[in-house]
Amino acid sequence: MQTLYVSQQGCYVCLEGELLLVKRRDTILNEIQLPLLEMILVFGKSQITTQAIRSCLWRNIPIAYLSRMGYCYGRILPIERGYRQLSRYQQELSLIDRLIVARCIVQAKLKNSRVILMRQQRRQTSDVIAFAIQSLEYLMTKAAEAERIDQLMGYEGAGAAQYFSAFGDCLTSRDFVFAGRSRRPPGNAVNAMLSFGYQVLWNHLLTLIELQGLDPYSGCLHEGSYRHAALASDLIEEFRAPMIDSLVLYLVNRNIMDIGEDFVHKNGGCYLNESGRPKFLKAFLQRMEETITDDFGEPQPKWDLLHQQVKEYKQFVYEPVNGYSPYQIR
Repeated sequence: MQTLYVSQQGCYVCLEGELLLVKRRDTILNEIQLPLLEMILVFGKSQITTQAIRSCLWRNIPIAYLSRMGYCYGRILPIERGYRQLSRYQQELSLIDRLIVARCIVQAKLKNSRVILMRQQRRQTSDVIAFAIQSLEYLMTKAAEAERIDQLMGYEGAGAAQYFSAFGDCLTSRDFVFAGRSRRPPGNAVNAMLSFGYQVLWNHLLTLIELQGLDPYSGCLHEGSYRHAALASDLIEEFRAPMIDSLVLYLVNRNIMDIGEDFVHKNGGCYLNESGRPKFLKAFLQRMEETITDDFGEPQPKWDLLHQQVKEYKQFVYEPVNGYSPYQIR
């Protein structure tokens, strides 16, 4: 199954038989068969015809509308995508069940971050990276012993601080300087790519969560609200380092992104521009379409990792006694 990204501005998506066509004026930029489509992400000022929307809803294909910087304004979902039944099970999860899952998620995030740094340490020795690796290992042990969610959030925050303190040493391009994580707004080009990538990944997870019938606003680690889908924020923690951080390192260290052409400074922050967004999304899509082997020995695209993890959480909701297994890299 494929995801359609409409990232260029001024486009419109229309229906032609069993095809969705992405056009800009009279030029066809992309086309995709409806039976092969899983979801649509529309960035910025582009439109979808009513006929195309109706056909997507008929085929249970969700549509997400995002700003050009990746912020999700909202989603169009088929009417049967309710999650009331599973929501009751989620609400009935005990505090200890939620704590155990939250521990697993934080430990997996710290471990995955540590693995990324260990890979970089093998390529270039750095005392800063070595210290961060040791710190993350210690915090993993503390997270396993945490008895409250606020303790876990503290260990997660400390781990992120240590990890990003070493992230700059993993970058080999002098044009891309990274002194620490800044989000609202992103302070430099590296933070712009991280924020944009996290938002794209978050929206994918949110859509998959809704497609599985789970309540996205009921999580274990993060606190949900009517505007915050806590479960998406929970599950993304396992994937930040292996899917987005590693991609940013690749784009910078291979000189694929251009500091002068792919970013714009405005409103006190730095963002991907009309050149940078399609370039980032193309690399992201290529990476997510890489083939991996699942537990049954079958080849699957990396997209399936997200899908399988959402189903793993769904299975936990049905049978909390069996626990939850987070996504971890080696």
